[in-house]
Amino acid sequence: MASLASRSATQALRAASRRAPRALSKVALKPAQTASYSLLAQAAAARCAQRSAVQGARGVKTLDFAGTKEVVYERSDWPLAKLQDYFKNDTLALIGYGSQGHGQGLNARDNGLNVIVGVRKNGESWRQAIEDGWVPGETLFSIEEAIDKGTIIMNLLSDAAQSQTWPVIAPLITKGKTLYFSHGFSVVFKEDTKVVPPSDVDVILVAPKGSGRTVRTLFKEGRGINSSVAVFQDVTGKAKEKAVALGVAIGSGYMYETTFEKEVYSDLYGERGVLMGAIQGLFLAQYQVLRKNGHTPSEAFNETVEEATQSLYPLIGQKGMDYMFNACSTTARRGALDWAPVFEKANLPIFEQLYESVRNGTETRKSLEFNGRATYREDLAKELDVIDNQEIWRAGKTVRSLRPDYKPEHCDLLSRKPLNDTFEWDTKMVQQAPLQFHAFRFPTASRGVSEPCHIFGPGDDRALKNSEAIQEDRLHLVCT
Repeated sequence: MASLASRSATQALRAASRRAPRALSKVALKPAQTASYSLLAQAAAARCAQRSAVQGARGVKTLDFAGTKEVVYERSDWPLAKLQDYFKNDTLALIGYGSQGHGQGLNARDNGLNVIVGVRKNGESWRQAIEDGWVPGETLFSIEEAIDKGTIIMNLLSDAAQSQTWPVIAPLITKGKTLYFSHGFSVVFKEDTKVVPPSDVDVILVAPKGSGRTVRTLFKEGRGINSSVAVFQDVTGKAKEKAVALGVAIGSGYMYETTFEKEVYSDLYGERGVLMGAIQGLFLAQYQVLRKNGHTPSEAFNETVEEATQSLYPLIGQKGMDYMFNACSTTARRGALDWAPVFEKANLPIFEQLYESVRNGTETRKSLEFNGRATYREDLAKELDVIDNQEIWRAGKTVRSLRPDYKPEHCDLLSRKPLNDTFEWDTKMVQQAPLQFHAFRFPTASRGVSEPCHIFGPGDDRALKNSEAIQEDRLHLVCT
């Protein structure tokens, strides 16, 4: 499925490449449209034009996925001029500016659509939105103001926040507006979330298959993420068309149809399974057995994680599991073929148990309870800190630093604790590092480059006090 998705996305990009130069020459960009889109689109078009063996327009919407016919929608169906014309009378009100809000909002804005953002005034998301060029009173508003001004309400708050804010938001979703989600969680599990959409509005879903950061990165590269689209309620008769167009607007390369229920079931199941939960569990189990039998941390990590992520998994993504098997030694192939059914048999009951836990709402209730706590962020930080301190991942930091192509890493500092006018940062990483770290301010719209504001030496655990960068509440470190 992964290789097929890759091929389909590539075909969509190739088809779009023929249209890109024509679209760029014909479309007059709106005054509000940022110059970044023009540059990004021109760069993407130039790259596409250089590609050889460009395929002709396929024009087929029903494809064979391993013997099952499925409908897909491609970006090439919506060239920029058509997209802008379709939404010329709409205002996309982006509610929430987290991972998905950031990626989808910037992409839609760069595509020339009229986009505004609604978040809590003067909070972290408000400050981040300003850094990204959203202007208070023009394109940045409170949640209530944004919903009032918008025609398409894109509810991209976290699942817990959607439930908590629904009593305030619901009365503002008036007849004629469109309610948009990127996850079916709140609507499907309405008994727990209390989110029941009004009966007189279109309710649609576009769910990118990746983080908001990936949505943004692939768009800037001229590619596009794959997404699923669904319609929960079609009042106008145009809900599906609108969903597909919005999918293109926020950066999708191609989209496949699903339902709200299937989207949320597969998403929660996958995250707890091989995408995140299961893979962490399998990595730990294999690593622990190797260490128990006398293997060093570096050897155990390399044979468990490094070879998988850097050598083998990319091959699966390119052309599938059989391609990866054939790229390995005869001994490796024989062992993998023998043991794969053993792991399948052992894990199948666990995955069946997991799917049922998702379907019956158990996972939803756990998520809402945890993410609704007043101490949610502190509790999460503690759990993630446990993972960060596991030997396998501490060994991994050293292994990564030894890669031939290793470059200094940018990373956010976690565990900030406000103490009067002083902000103490978690400097564990600095204390353990043999190298020097420089703290930089994140670039903003008015400042195109990062600026140094403090230098950590080895073992330096000083607090950073009252610097301009701290006031901005955003730092990253660069290892030098």
